[in-house]
Amino acid sequence: MSRVIFIVSFLHGLMFCTGDQPKGNATTRLLLVSFDGFRADYLTRFDLPNLQEFLKGGVLVDEVKNVFVTKTVPSHYSMVTGLYEESHGIVANNMYDAATKKTFNNANYKESFWWEEATPIWVTYQAQGHKSGAAMWPGTDVVIHGSSPTYYLDYNRNVTFAERIGNITTWFTKPDDPATFATLYWEEPDSSGHLYGPDDTANMTQVLKAVDENIGSLMAKLKEAKVWDTLNVIITSDHGMAQCSKERVIQLDRCISREKYTLVDVSTIAAVLPVGDVQEVYDQLKNCSPNMQVYLKQDIPDHYHYKHNSRIQPILLVADEGWFIVQNGSLPTLGNHGYDNRLPSMHPFLAARGPAFQKDYKIPSINSVDIYPMMCHILGIKELPNNGTLSNSKCLLADKWCLHLPETIGIVLGSLLVLTTLTCIIVFLRKKLPSPRQFSRLEFQDDDDPLIGETLEVLCVFWKTSLR
Repeated sequence: MSRVIFIVSFLHGLMFCTGDQPKGNATTRLLLVSFDGFRADYLTRFDLPNLQEFLKGGVLVDEVKNVFVTKTVPSHYSMVTGLYEESHGIVANNMYDAATKKTFNNANYKESFWWEEATPIWVTYQAQGHKSGAAMWPGTDVVIHGSSPTYYLDYNRNVTFAERIGNITTWFTKPDDPATFATLYWEEPDSSGHLYGPDDTANMTQVLKAVDENIGSLMAKLKEAKVWDTLNVIITSDHGMAQCSKERVIQLDRCISREKYTLVDVSTIAAVLPVGDVQEVYDQLKNCSPNMQVYLKQDIPDHYHYKHNSRIQPILLVADEGWFIVQNGSLPTLGNHGYDNRLPSMHPFLAARGPAFQKDYKIPSINSVDIYPMMCHILGIKELPNNGTLSNSKCLLADKWCLHLPETIGIVLGSLLVLTTLTCIIVFLRKKLPSPRQFSRLEFQDDDDPLIGETLEVLCVFWKTSLR
């Protein structure tokens, strides 16, 4: 019986040795690109030839479940820290810090303390002696823990996409101290998605055409710089976009006096800082609209991962999809985001290609916090504690062996077939052998145990039957 075990073990090992095996990281160079507000289903609704070309030989994640709130600055910081917003401290585009009595917004965001509840990947990467670059990625023009990217641009939305790409390729190809990790941010299709709404097919077709042309320019410039074949590129987004309308507006002035509270942030979600009694303000707001959820901070649902931070205000308002919160007035935009991060309309996509990634591979979903550990793995750096997990994205990676259910079933059935075939061959050969010599039972006699002999016969019958 020991011979049978040896043969089966050998063939079983041979099957695994001839399969796909970890290939190792061919290079550590990585470019992370975000097109703001690129909803996942734009890939199927619009003609995007350059993005489709990018996907040839690459990987695709159909939907990325992002963090709550689904806003630009906090979502981008989650991607580069692997943390939920309550953990990294950038909890909205507009914030109030009670300890310092300071306000965070587009015009006032560069003070380090806002960002230092977490450590973004470029800080960790540079601490290990590497160089990084950044073209407008939120937070990269801020000194965080005493560090900023080796090469970066101060945020200025008037800088063209071509200029941003030009800087990226220059940093990657510098003869001395080239960057080996970089981030690139572009404001579209978010800006136009707010203006027109995602359901305005005519206008959004033109917007997405321009975005796709930018992707084509990105590929062309990387090829021209001779880094295309050795560079790992991730293209993704921070959030999606939902259609709004003038009929779906929640006016807070109809429910409560402005003297009783301060709005720290307001749009599809609102951060409310009561002036007096918190419970009184909550009671007046909770029945304001059937299309708005009102939460005391301690009652915010756990699945949002959004209550354990001092910058989250005592009361949170969350509008239903497509609704908008104002104090008084009309709808300012036809498209918006910030809603429940479980909504498909809030989900972006992720596409990637390069030596570190599989070829022509697709998975249905990952979490946005999973992007960080995946990048750390590609760059070969130790990840800091985070809310993501590499196992969710490992099937995208060339050096990770990953089996899905159909493949697993195939291997199990194949192994059983090989085992059954070998068993029947052994039984057949044993029947053809001459009568055993004296003491030969010590060398090879499986039927010492009658159960083994019976099992072999049953397996052979099963095998013959299955082949008919």
